[in-house]
Amino acid sequence: MSQLNVTIPPALRSWVDHRIAEGRYSSASDLVRDLLRRDQEAAEEEIEWLRGLIAEGLASGVSDKDAKTVLRDIMAERPARRG
Repeated sequence: MSQLNVTIPPALRSWVDHRIAEGRYSSASDLVRDLLRRDQEAAEEEIEWLRGLIAEGLASGVSDKDAKTVLRDIMAERPARRG
């Protein structure tokens, strides 16, 4: 394995120490590896979600409407934001 040194503020170090003390992780390295794996999985899920949206768009065909009309239709379907 390769080594990576990371500097973190004291509050984060306390959090790491707390998580280790809980017994879920055996070391800071174990915690960081788990967080990185989770981030990698989330990124892969996002890519698959985007691929699904792209496939859906390609399967929907080409519209005869101009871009302004399409945008206007989308905005009309979207509920107004409440501020």
